[in-house]
Amino acid sequence: MARARRNKSYKLAQIYDRRSREVPFNAEVAEVEVDNPLALDSGEKILAIRSIRSDPLGRLHAHHQIDEAQYRGGRAFQNDWERAERGPQAVDTTREYVDGAGTREPVTESQRQAVLRLNRVERELGTDGAALVHDVLVLGLTMDQIGQRRAVRTQRWNDYFARRFRECLDRLALVYGFATETGTPRVDRRR
Repeated sequence: MARARRNKSYKLAQIYDRRSREVPFNAEVAEVEVDNPLALDSGEKILAIRSIRSDPLGRLHAHHQIDEAQYRGGRAFQNDWERAERGPQAVDTTREYVDGAGTREPVTESQRQAVLRLNRVERELGTDGAALVHDVLVLGLTMDQIGQRRAVRTQRWNDYFARRFRECLDRLALVYGFATETGTPRVDRRR
């Protein structure tokens, strides 16, 4: 009988749940499956909770409105945008103080590659598509807010922006290599 108790406690020791039981009042969260950072074997997954409150791409993915390739293409675009952006930088207190303007740091190779990929994305999406992707993925605007910025406030325009944004995500998935273009034409199902 002691042996059975020992085996049972051993099995219970392997089961653990790291999910938070309390979330803030106004939280918007979704469960996602991620790689286990404590795993002994590669490929083990655990469930985690991710905030989707100010993440339009994460919200669309969590509600299964876009697929994995579209999600990863959008994240790759965001990553390139962050890498290429050279905005205001913090003061480096370890550098020697000199009167006047400081010298700019040189552009790194990863920044240069990110800018080249962003230029290709803009050519692929066109001006309107690139502006729409920027508004959603960089500025975090909703379709309603995009319509307000463009002075079109009807539901029909919101639906158009949402459909166009998904088309742009398809193109991003192709550009970044998360999807391949199929040679078969689409079948019109409205007949």
